[in-house]
Amino acid sequence: MEREEESLSTRPALETEGLRFLHVTVGSLLASYGWYIVFSCILLYVVFQKLSARLRALRQRQLERAAASVEPDVVVKRQEALAAARLKMQEELNAQVEKHKEKLKQLEEEKRRQKIEMWDSMQEGKSYKGNAKKPQEEDSPGPSTSSVVVKRKSDRKPLRGGGYNPLSGEGGGSCSWRPGRRGPSSGG
Repeated sequence: MEREEESLSTRPALETEGLRFLHVTVGSLLASYGWYIVFSCILLYVVFQKLSARLRALRQRQLERAAASVEPDVVVKRQEALAAARLKMQEELNAQVEKHKEKLKQLEEEKRRQKIEMWDSMQEGKSYKGNAKKPQEEDSPGPSTSSVVVKRKSDRKPLRGGGYNPLSGEGGGSCSWRPGRRGPSSGG
């Protein structure tokens, strides 16, 4: 304590008055506007971070543009590669279109042939539905290579009895729901 008093007494009175005045002024300023100052500092920090990120991106774009303008060979190579890729994709698309057109022609030819067969069978007085199925069977004379086995509906057992109706309220288990009584409660 005595040392503090000695240090205060050794300092000039004007300097201690200035420190006290500064302490009182800053203290009252922080007491009055402290939260505003804190929030404004946080806001300035966030805005500065956003602007610095945008400025970095802008500088990077400018450097890329400058590099691209300096190296025209790179630009030409890029454009040639892009054109080659587009040409390849267009050729693949054209090949797919040709295949599709060929399939459509084959289907039209098959339909035309079936119509001619139906007309001939009708002229002879035969049933044309049975003849329409025969050409398909003739196309695949050998055993079928598909592994799909066709099941009949009659082979399957039904999941529930034929008289089951979930809306009727019958045939259910222990769970039966009944609506509550209408009208006022009969409490006292």
